[in-house]
Amino acid sequence: MTVETEIQPVNPYKPGAGHMPPHLAGRKQEYREFDRLLAQDTILENLVLTGLRGVGKTVLLETLKPRALAAGWAWAGTDLSESVSVTETTLATRILTDLAVVTGGLILTKPSPPPTGFSTETPKGEQRPVGYGLLIEIFEQTPGLVADKLKAVLEFAHEALVQSGNSGRVVFAYDEAQNLADNAARDEYPLSVLLDVFQSIQRKGVPFMLALTGLPTLFPKLVDARTYAERMFRIVMLDRLSEDESTEAITEPVKDSRLKFTDYGVKQITEEAGGYPYFIQFICREAYDIVMQRETDEINSPIPFDAIQRKLDSDFFAGRWAKVTDRQRQLLYVAASLNTSGSEFTVQEIVAQSKEILAKGFSSSHTNQVLGSLIDHGLVYKNRFGKYSFAVPLLDKFILRNFDTASIADSDG
Repeated sequence: MTVETEIQPVNPYKPGAGHMPPHLAGRKQEYREFDRLLAQDTILENLVLTGLRGVGKTVLLETLKPRALAAGWAWAGTDLSESVSVTETTLATRILTDLAVVTGGLILTKPSPPPTGFSTETPKGEQRPVGYGLLIEIFEQTPGLVADKLKAVLEFAHEALVQSGNSGRVVFAYDEAQNLADNAARDEYPLSVLLDVFQSIQRKGVPFMLALTGLPTLFPKLVDARTYAERMFRIVMLDRLSEDESTEAITEPVKDSRLKFTDYGVKQITEEAGGYPYFIQFICREAYDIVMQRETDEINSPIPFDAIQRKLDSDFFAGRWAKVTDRQRQLLYVAASLNTSGSEFTVQEIVAQSKEILAKGFSSSHTNQVLGSLIDHGLVYKNRFGKYSFAVPLLDKFILRNFDTASIADSDG
C-alpha cells in the first residue's frame, strides 16, 4: 500500500544580504530614473544608489542589469571590497578584470611594432583576444600615472568594442562603494583616480557610465574627494517601502499558495518591518514557518512577534551592538530616545537630552568624539548638513528594547 502525504509548501521568503526576494515591490521611480540615464547620448550623469542597510540596494542593482542589457549596454562590475581601495593599482586591476569580461570575446590584430599599444586598424599581424592579458599589457606599456594608464585602456576598449560592431556602451556597476577611500598618509588616491578617469573619458565622448551603490556615507566621500562629483552623479536615495508596497511584498509571494496570511497578519508584519525589505523577508519567513506547522490555511491567532523579534535582534543587531563601549551605548540610547531618532539629530540635541536622562551627560566635544567612533563602527553617519542619522534601520527601536538602564550610572566607557 502506498501512503500519500501532502507536500508542504516551500517557504518563498528569502532574508539575507543581497538575496533576490520572491517579489520585488515598488521601485518604479528608481527604474524610470535609471532608464533616463541609459538614454544619455553623452554621459553627463552617473548613478549613485544609496540608502541604509536592509533597504534593498544590492537587489535593486541586480535588477538594473537586464534593463541595461535590453537597452544595448554591456554590464561590468562586482562588490568593492576594502582591499580594492588599498592602492590605485588595485583599483585599476579591479576595473580591468571587470572590463575583460565585456571585451574577452573580441579578436583584434596586433600591429608590429605597436605605436602605443594595439590597434583595430591594422589588417595584418597576430590575432589576439581582447582579454585581461592584452588590457594589462596596454596598461603597463602606457607611460604616466595610474590614471593615465587606465584612461588609455578604457579608450582602447571602447574603440575595440565599436570596431567590432558593438554599441561601445558599458555600465560599470559597483556595490558597497562606500568602501572606496583615498589615503593621503600612504599617498594613494584610488577614489580620486576613479572619478578623474571616468570624468575624463566621458568628456571625450566615451559612453562608459558608473553605477555605484552604498551607504549614505558614499556621496559625501565622493564630493570630499572631488568637488565636481556633485555634478557628476544623479543621487537616488532608496527609501523604505510604502504601506501598499509592503503589503505587496508580503502577499504576492504566496498568492498561489494554499497558505496565506490573514489581513490582520499582513498589517502586523507591515508595522513591525517598518517598510524595510530585509525585515519584511525576515519576519515573513519566520511567520510562514509557523503557518506551515498549523492545520489551518490561514493564521487566525496572533503571530508570536516577540519570539521573532528576539531572533531578529540576535541575528541582525546584536553583533553591531556588541562592538561598542558602555559610554558609546549611552550616547546611542540618548539619540534613540529623541523624538527625531527615526530621521536625524544634532549634537546639540544629544547634549541637551543627555542631561535630562543620564546621570552623567555629554559635552559637545565628547559627543563629537563619540559620534566619530560610532561612524567608524557603521552605526551612525553624518550628512552634508552636519546632522546625524542611524546607519542601521530600526536601530533606535532595538536600543530602546535592549538598553540596560542600570548602565546610565557614571561611566567613562
